[in-house]
Amino acid sequence: MFTKFESSTEHADTTGQEFLVFTLASQEYGIDILKVQEIRGYDAQTVTRIANVPSFVKGVTNLRGIIVPIVDMRIKFNLENVEYNHQTVVVILNLNSRVVGVVVDGVSDVLMLQQAQISAAPQFGTAFSTEYLMGIGTLGERMLILVDIEKLMTSEEMALVENAVV
Repeated sequence: MFTKFESSTEHADTTGQEFLVFTLASQEYGIDILKVQEIRGYDAQTVTRIANVPSFVKGVTNLRGIIVPIVDMRIKFNLENVEYNHQTVVVILNLNSRVVGVVVDGVSDVLMLQQAQISAAPQFGTAFSTEYLMGIGTLGERMLILVDIEKLMTSEEMALVENAVV
C-alpha cells in the first residue's frame, strides 16, 4: 500500500488548518497535513531493529534510499499494546528536511478546522505533560487530539529531528 499525499489549498481558508486524522486505540488524533509526506502500509519485515534505542523506536527502514527512523506512537503515548493488522500504517513525516515515520492504527481522513473549532489543550498540572498538544479540535460530535508533531519529534527525549536553524 502506497499513497502519495498532497495538500489541497484550493479550499484552504486563511483562518483554518488541515489535519490528517489518525487513530491510536479508539482515540482520534490530528497532525498538520503539511508535515505529511506520504502514508504506507506497515511491514515489519522492512524495519531493521537498532540496539539501544528507546522502546518506542521500532527501528529504521530504507525509503527509496533514505534511512528513516520508525516510531510507534502507541508505545510513545503509553497506550495498550494493539496488534498490527492490515489497517496499521506508517505516516511518513517531513520535519525540518528530516524524514521520520510514525506507526499508527489507521488513518481516516483529512479535516479542515477553523480556529474557532480548536480549543486550548487541557492542563493537568505537573502530573501529565501537554506541551506537545496543539489543542482539542471539535467537529460536531468528533473530538480530535491535535498533536504538534514537530515539537514532539524535536523534543529532547525523542531527539529524532534537529530544531530548525534560524
